[in-house]
Amino acid sequence: MNILMVLTSHSEMGDTGHKTGFWLEEFTAPYYVFKDAGADVTLASPEGGQPPVDPNSEAEDALTETTERFKKDAEAREALANTRKLIDVPVDSYDAVFFPGGHGPLWDLAEDPATIALIENAVERDIVVSAVCHAPAVFKHPRSNTGQPLVSGRKVTGFTNTEEEAVQLTDVVPFLVEDMLKENGAHYSRGDDWASYVVVDGKLITGQNPPSSAATAEAVLEALGK
Repeated sequence: MNILMVLTSHSEMGDTGHKTGFWLEEFTAPYYVFKDAGADVTLASPEGGQPPVDPNSEAEDALTETTERFKKDAEAREALANTRKLIDVPVDSYDAVFFPGGHGPLWDLAEDPATIALIENAVERDIVVSAVCHAPAVFKHPRSNTGQPLVSGRKVTGFTNTEEEAVQLTDVVPFLVEDMLKENGAHYSRGDDWASYVVVDGKLITGQNPPSSAATAEAVLEALGK
């Protein structure tokens, strides 16, 4: 079982002067769900190398059991520091692709041609594609083989408008994940703010927010029959 995890390379929160990146727990929780199930996990990012971690996700109140496990895991830290450049990664080598969130993907993964092509190729090859929290931003541009938005008519979730309001970034982000998914014709649904909520539509699997990270990864394993 080979799983590709794709992380953002974007570190700037718009023009605010604040840093962003990927949300640590949204990487560590799925990573260990996959590793503990015996998966071979490859890490990639648009620029390769060390992807930026959102500093807020390393604050004391954001730390979890899996983030603490990661801090003590030299092999995992080494893998994260040396992500492969996404354009060099053949998607047909993998059984599933997973996108952790954080605000970074709104700026780079959502617009990155290599990411768009990877998603379209994965879906065409019937590979599981999954994204959590802000990472469903990656479904902004991919199209199905009919030319329609990939998520048109599909059941999905992602970071809610009210959750974005709660973190006071509605006017900073380039677009709202919930609005974009709806505009692309998706059947968007949501749970309570900050509660785990996962939507499975065949081999398209999405999670709403950070607390959904592990459950989203578990749904990926279920889709793979593991």
